[in-house]
Amino acid sequence: MNTETPSAGDLLVRIGGIVFLIGALATIVTVAPLFLGTEPFPAPAYFVCMLMGAGFVLAAAGVVRGAIAQRRAARSAT
Repeated sequence: MNTETPSAGDLLVRIGGIVFLIGALATIVTVAPLFLGTEPFPAPAYFVCMLMGAGFVLAAAGVVRGAIAQRRAARSAT
């Protein structure tokens, strides 16, 4: 049984991972017609691919937030 309490930034990392995966899936879906020789998607479909970068930024912000919280906890312990 997992008894760990969620630390600062964990939610951001999880949300960032989900958003990244949605963006990655969108990238695969929008690039596939280019290789299959079918009609490409309209331009707004390619903007969904930018979720991949946004998810990465969210996850990185969660990691930084967790590191800052750990540093504060270490300083207050000493």
